[in-house]
Amino acid sequence: MAGAHTAVALREEGWPGAITLVGAEPHPPYDRPPLSKAVLLGAAEGSAFDIDFTALDVELLLGRRAHRLHPDERRLDTEAGPIAYDHLVIATGAEPRRLSGSHAAPRIHVLRTLDDAERLRSVLAARRRIVVVGAGWIGAEFATAAREAGCEVTVVEAADQPLAGALPAEITRHMADWYAESGARLLTGAQVSAVADGTVLLADGRRLTADEVVVGIGARPVTDWLAGSGVDLCPDGSVRADERLRTSVPEIYAVGDCASFPSARYGERLLIHHWDNALQGPRTVAAQIVSGPAGAAVHDPVPYFWSEQFGRFVQYAGHHTGADEMLWRGNPTDTAWSVCWLRAEKLVAVLAVGRPRDLAQGRKLIERGAVLDRGPAADTSVPLKTAVAERRGG
Repeated sequence: MAGAHTAVALREEGWPGAITLVGAEPHPPYDRPPLSKAVLLGAAEGSAFDIDFTALDVELLLGRRAHRLHPDERRLDTEAGPIAYDHLVIATGAEPRRLSGSHAAPRIHVLRTLDDAERLRSVLAARRRIVVVGAGWIGAEFATAAREAGCEVTVVEAADQPLAGALPAEITRHMADWYAESGARLLTGAQVSAVADGTVLLADGRRLTADEVVVGIGARPVTDWLAGSGVDLCPDGSVRADERLRTSVPEIYAVGDCASFPSARYGERLLIHHWDNALQGPRTVAAQIVSGPAGAAVHDPVPYFWSEQFGRFVQYAGHHTGADEMLWRGNPTDTAWSVCWLRAEKLVAVLAVGRPRDLAQGRKLIERGAVLDRGPAADTSVPLKTAVAERRGG
């Protein structure tokens, strides 16, 4: 997505030169969110972007994996030969983390690409017994689809609650109930030690029978191929981009899941593996390439993502830490509720379950750096946008 939208944004900004879009997959650029929903359940055959690359005069080089970069020569090496460039945008995304030793196992799957979704679609259609490793966002979405398809589903999570690391336990303990409501079995505090011969062995000795295993334990930036290029990487493997998504090498930029950037809004470097970030970054990079620094805004969006799981629409905007104050807006045992996070009384993040207006209004308040009045903000009968307090001390 980030690469495709960079090409589109360049034309919208008036870039007159050649644009080449190189991709490792054989498919034309496509959207990923439908893979865990419509494509997986057979409601759609694909999710290709409605982009006329021919009309945009963008050359697509598909099925070509980049494997080495030579900035001094302005050359990109691919499996099908070298490609010269004037400006290079790195948009290689992220790849799923896998269980140790499971890469070539035929019945152990990940869900990241269109090919992954098509393979798993037949698994769901056959109503197999499935063990999902990981109760994060992708694990919950896959478990939702598998239950809709009538599969027997067990979800194994090493942490003590689902979405560990993403949300506080005070919130996720209520989300854990969603699994049982859907008919899925959730095992927390359960570490997988081995998978073999239709059996998932847990560290405590328990054995789970599985026809298929789906692994959803996170993703890592695809940046190994940049070794020796001079492009700086962070300890998490992401490209170390600056506030305008420039890398450490002139005329090389990075967007999407493979790049982290410094956020002045949150006072830390952010690595965001979500759809909206892959849409926003290309605009910054295109403006930078066409107009230079003077024409490019700083890239510091309010992060946003959504997830459809167990009959609920979950949305999140912003970024919070464990030190931020948490404010409930509604009862988490109900079908619709929200949570706000405050830092020095300013709204910095909002989680909305079945309350899209809270999310839309909260996102705008975060962009403004609005201070919330706790009383009205906790009252679900009061629109969040009206729960703004007077600024204090300028």
